[in-house]
Amino acid sequence: MAAEPLLRALARMRGLMLDDTVLVRAVASGRQRGQETKFKRVELRYVDLKAGRHLQVTAYDDTQAHTSNHAGDAARDAVDDLLDQPFANWHVETTTEQHQIRVTKKLEAMVHTSAREAEVEAERGHDKPKQRLLPEDDPVLVALGISDAQGRIKPTRQAKYRQVEEFLRLLDASITDAVAKGALRKATADEPLRIVDLGCGNAYLTFAAHRYLSHVRGLPVHLTGVDVKQQSATHNSGVAEGLGISDETDFVVGSIAGASLERRPDVVLALHACDTATDEALARALDWEAALVLAAPCCHHDISAQLRRNPTPAPYSMLTRHGILRERFADTLTDALRASILRVLGYKVDVVEFVESQHTPRNTLLRAVRAGGRVKGGSVRKEYDDLTETWGVRPKLADLVGV
Repeated sequence: MAAEPLLRALARMRGLMLDDTVLVRAVASGRQRGQETKFKRVELRYVDLKAGRHLQVTAYDDTQAHTSNHAGDAARDAVDDLLDQPFANWHVETTTEQHQIRVTKKLEAMVHTSAREAEVEAERGHDKPKQRLLPEDDPVLVALGISDAQGRIKPTRQAKYRQVEEFLRLLDASITDAVAKGALRKATADEPLRIVDLGCGNAYLTFAAHRYLSHVRGLPVHLTGVDVKQQSATHNSGVAEGLGISDETDFVVGSIAGASLERRPDVVLALHACDTATDEALARALDWEAALVLAAPCCHHDISAQLRRNPTPAPYSMLTRHGILRERFADTLTDALRASILRVLGYKVDVVEFVESQHTPRNTLLRAVRAGGRVKGGSVRKEYDDLTETWGVRPKLADLVGV
């Protein structure tokens, strides 16, 4: 692998990406130090449509994929726009060669080119199925009853499969980003990444997360599921034994607030915990100083009840006059307050769509990455204080963490 000027290396890759006779696939990922890219990952390939051959660009952000097709000048513009983005890695496959480019801190290109053992033919079909993080016949999906014995998703479990896939995309992107920013440590065989799922139930997402991170990404992982029901722990332990991962997972019986763990987790998951159970999960994550927290709240009764008891501040009466609007506003206000408290306590927070709204109305996910210590003043604290004072509410999370 040799270093060369970045612009020269990218210009060479540009020629390959614009050659629809040789390009098999090109992938851009990562970001250069101190830079931001529009998308987390981008894939390029040529497809044959009724209107002729087009360059297909599939760009992935934190939550979903965006696909567009380009021909002629539009294809050149699309490639040039992507080459202008500060991606850290490019992987370009042609019918005869494979090229790897890694951008160094000095903005040079470390280039490795290898010849294929035999020439391959590029797949140009436009109806290529969406890439799945866990294929339908994956053993964990069969063990969980999402797929049948023949490795096909059961018709009644399609929504659950979509939920698993979207969650894994969020988890994958969140871990990658947190590690890149130094917020989350790199896992090793001696110190695996420790993940706890609070209120795991039958642990669909727990097992899926373990399978993807350990078998697809190759990360050493130890995953703990916590649930108040002994039945859940017994069932999940049996599934783990059947999958041969008992040494890498354990299931604890206990409440979210009271469960005892031997080691502090690096990542905390709380997926569809009802009402203030989400607040209890966030409080545990804060107490553990978890590097990464992913919480998908379920119902929101606490703040809604407070809104019913308190007079609505002017000029917002229309937000609470009608029951359905009040409930929806309570959902939004609850999660906004949770995000604000996390920021006060030193986390960088964003709120994203968990799964598409047509699959479930509870589709919000709070993603928090530990960035520093508690904020004692300034705009972050003032934002929270103004919000609670205006609406006359006191979030449960605030009581649990002493904000």
